[in-house]
Amino acid sequence: MSKNKDILIGLLFVIGILGFFSGEFIISTVLFASAAIFSNIARRSI
Repeated sequence: MSKNKDILIGLLFVIGILGFFSGEFIISTVLFASAAIFSNIARRSI
């Protein structure tokens, strides 16, 4: 289960970077925030 969470967090982060480079700043901000939230949830559930 932890591997799936790591993959999800990584994908959100990479898509956020790609969104930032393409000029979609609002979408990239939302994706970075969701990656941070999921990362904190994943840490607390361990």
